[in-house]
Amino acid sequence: MSNSKEPRGQLVTRIVAMPADTNANGDVFGGWLVSNMDLAGGIEGRRRAKCRVVTVAIDSMQFLKPIRIGDTVGCHVEILRVGRTSLQFKIEAWALSFYAEKHQQVAEGIFTFVAIDEQGKPQPVDRA
Repeated sequence: MSNSKEPRGQLVTRIVAMPADTNANGDVFGGWLVSNMDLAGGIEGRRRAKCRVVTVAIDSMQFLKPIRIGDTVGCHVEILRVGRTSLQFKIEAWALSFYAEKHQQVAEGIFTFVAIDEQGKPQPVDRA
């Protein structure tokens, strides 16, 4: 887990947790958060590779604190590694509580994407 009190990486997405995003216990569903983190990584991957990218691995994932309905969740993406056809990002999710007006890190993960061409085949990230 990051020990910083501020997010690392670029803010790529921001979304509000809604009642439909909860599990049977009334907590925000972890799958919803992973999906939003994956979307943020895909956006940043496409921007960096200048082509389509696909998720090939979630190398690690930690849920640190619960998210409440009404919290604004921001996904911050930091590039860790650029391979020939792949990009690896650390993605941090931070929630801004509507009630407490403070933000806190709620999750982080390492996501790997591969750049692909129009036929879905891997292609170099840094093409000439």
